[in-house]
Amino acid sequence: MKLNYLTKQLPNFKRWIATTLLCVSAMTFVWQGAFFSNTAAMALSQSSLIAEVDAGSKIQGKASEDAGRAKNFIRDTADKVKETANKNADRVDRATDDNGSFVERKARRDAARIQQRANEDSARTQKAVDKTKNAVERTVDNIKDAFN
Repeated sequence: MKLNYLTKQLPNFKRWIATTLLCVSAMTFVWQGAFFSNTAAMALSQSSLIAEVDAGSKIQGKASEDAGRAKNFIRDTADKVKETANKNADRVDRATDDNGSFVERKARRDAARIQQRANEDSARTQKAVDKTKNAVERTVDNIKDAFN
């Protein structure tokens, strides 16, 4: 009895597999057509190339402007770190009664070390910002040269 039930369901299963395969292949062809038909990649007119060169100059200007803002932010952050270190050292100085105590000297050394590291980190980060800006400008120049 069960074998008979299985043989009756087999044609339904075949039809379901065929329908699924047909739908999946149709979706695949539609998907390929949508993503591979790039009409914008056809020949461009000279006027649009001039616009792209102008866009490249805008990108370079924006990169320089953003790099300047980032460097200002880095400097401001380093200054705030130094200011906080000095405030903390001053608080320790006010909290200790005797001048030249171990805790006060340690606080001053820590403040000096924090300021030194803030300067080093700031310089290193600004150098990285400059490298990034230069990389963007080089890339835009290379793209401009490729279009000319």
